Amino acid sequence: MNLHAMIPIPGDLHARYNRDSAGRDWLASLPGLISEALDRWGLSVDLVPGDEPWNGHGALVVPVVQGSTPAALKIAYPHEEALVERYALALWSGRGAVRLLASDDASCTMLLERLDASRWLQDAPLDEARDAWGAIMRELSIQPDERVEWRVLDHVAATAERWSDELPAEWDRLDRPFPRWLLEAALEVCQTRGAVGRRSGKDVLVHTDLHFMNILATTSAEKLSLRGDYLAIDPQPQIGEAEFAVAPILWNRIRDLPRTDPEAGLLERCQDFSRAAGLDPDVARQWSIAREVQNALWYAAKPRHSGDLARSLWVASTLAGNRLDALPRAHDLPDPGEAA
Repeated sequence: MNLHAMIPIPGDLHARYNRDSAGRDWLASLPGLISEALDRWGLSVDLVPGDEPWNGHGALVVPVVQGSTPAALKIAYPHEEALVERYALALWSGRGAVRLLASDDASCTMLLERLDASRWLQDAPLDEARDAWGAIMRELSIQPDERVEWRVLDHVAATAERWSDELPAEWDRLDRPFPRWLLEAALEVCQTRGAVGRRSGKDVLVHTDLHFMNILATTSAEKLSLRGDYLAIDPQPQIGEAEFAVAPILWNRIRDLPRTDPEAGLLERCQDFSRAAGLDPDVARQWSIAREVQNALWYAAKPRHSGDLARSLWVASTLAGNRLDALPRAHDLPDPGEAA
């Protein structure tokens, strides 16, 4: 009996990739990819019969054992961020992030150290989350060197230059879904921070998706090491100003902001998390405006993401210092992915 072919696909992952032929083809390929990886690296599945493996937005993660060592087999849908993830993990080499044990480029498959998937910063008190996030950011912010992996990573400044052209074109194409002043605020960030980023000489490796759910607890064995209680996963890496990484902390856990003045709470969170990581809070605020305007335009093109659009507009306008009318109250906004 082909036991690995019986590994169930989590329902949300199946629903997400069952919408088009490319996604359905990938879902159909998963049993074969799992089987090949088990054979390639001498793995056995460490999953209780009937339990589902873990998954993120774009990957299946199967708990496995290599010899007597617990590990995690990650098979990602082939997309741009997934294709470069292994290079960032190799550069970090376990410093602040999950350790890469092996990878296969052709199948977009990685063998990773096993973290505690039941504990993440999403559930931690915010002061604990702030300190852990700041410590991880300091570890992840390594400077470029001669290793070849750096050559495949995009630069944040190049992203900003691309957005300078793409954001106004998309805003027009979508019939101007929010006021022009907010678009202009994002474009100003792209032009100023993009230019500064090219000149500053402060480039680091940036985890661009470092939100609370992408930081997992280390296992009890790892707690004996000096690596800390939490490590980052799923980096979506770029090179550039470290402050680019702050935005996902602001657009997640909005309901944890104070009800009396959530706008002030959001700005305070930006300052607190930035300072915990040794970053410039105002630079972080600026990059977060641009990133949320870009997100808002992506959501505006998809009617089923109206709640996500409202959240992005609330965050961007609050950071820009000017409220937009007709948005839901902060605590009525959906969490990322909740409205999809």
